[in-house]
Amino acid sequence: MSEPTKTKATIGVLTETADGERRVALDPTAVASLVKLGHAVLIESGAGDAASFRDAAYVTAGATISTHAQVVAGCDVLAVVRAPVSTLAKKLRSDQILIGLLDPLNNIQGMKALSDRRVTAVAFELLPRTVSRSQAMDALSSQASAAGYRAAIVAAAAFDRYLPMMITASGTATPAKVMVIGTGVAGLQAIATAKRLGAVVTGYDVRAASRQEVESLGAKFLTSTIQQAAGNGGYAKALTPEERTTQQGELSTALTAFDIIITTAKVPGRTPPVLVTEQTIRALRPGSVCVDLGSSDKGGNVVGSVPGQSILTTGGVTVIGAGELAADLPASASQMYGRNIVAVIGSLMPKGVLAFDPKDEIHASIVVCTAGEIVNPTVRAALNIAPIGVTSTKEKVLAA
Repeated sequence: MSEPTKTKATIGVLTETADGERRVALDPTAVASLVKLGHAVLIESGAGDAASFRDAAYVTAGATISTHAQVVAGCDVLAVVRAPVSTLAKKLRSDQILIGLLDPLNNIQGMKALSDRRVTAVAFELLPRTVSRSQAMDALSSQASAAGYRAAIVAAAAFDRYLPMMITASGTATPAKVMVIGTGVAGLQAIATAKRLGAVVTGYDVRAASRQEVESLGAKFLTSTIQQAAGNGGYAKALTPEERTTQQGELSTALTAFDIIITTAKVPGRTPPVLVTEQTIRALRPGSVCVDLGSSDKGGNVVGSVPGQSILTTGGVTVIGAGELAADLPASASQMYGRNIVAVIGSLMPKGVLAFDPKDEIHASIVVCTAGEIVNPTVRAALNIAPIGVTSTKEKVLAA
């Protein structure tokens, strides 16, 4: 008689508590994948309700429905969508693993606190997107895809005219002109969706290589005089102040011809770049709509955007702060995010226990801290900690 299969690790999922957050870290399909791999899964009761995943579906997938306290106390890995609030972080015990969109470069002290508690923190934002095997783990891209699609839908709902050309017995309505600024994953999805809705779409990007992708979707491409390469890890590189001024000048001249503007520019760990200035907002026609996917508490791509709010300017322009728009498509976004979680667990815990390899490019990037030490180079630099293997002057003095 064969022995029963031993559970590898226990994965926990809690109800997300951030304002407006409707996603859940694991959907039932992701749970079934983890259970098939030999893991146990604890789900806080009601955690998936906002994304239309009921407790019964999780039970069918093999999860155990538990209370908040039982999940925190009983899991080896806590999967989250957004960084936990400090009260929850303080409940995590030594050697637990936290995986999610932790926003580490804007939450440096929070990362330090997790390290001090000897929690292993894994942040999707630090994933090197140029490594081919990282694609299954790329939560920023999966969530940006959802946000880009939703941005076009939100813009269409806020726009008070037709998007496509409409020929009726009462006359002909001209199609709406849509500009999408930034042609990464979110931008391309916004372009594709706006095209399906019948709008005349233009994409703008400082990366000349984006032209082919934009035009392949049937959209026009607005050429920039700035020739800018991608930054480290496949993320957008921040422009210099001179380049930013040039970019704003280009856009302010071009944007007044458009009815809808969707901005998508985010640079991890930095304040979002301003792409639609106050002068441009004043020059837009009444009824125009701006959807700002870069909107955050640090600012946004559109002057005056407020996260989670729709504002009508005195000039009749609607400005929508939509920095977390993937949360408005919770079922699909959660399904994609769950696959990202499963892929990360498979890489970091192939046998059910943490197997952090500092020589592995993906591990070295996404693991912020482990065993009581900040190990990610970028986070170490932000905390003024010398690179691993290099003794700082302060450390030399303490050792003496």
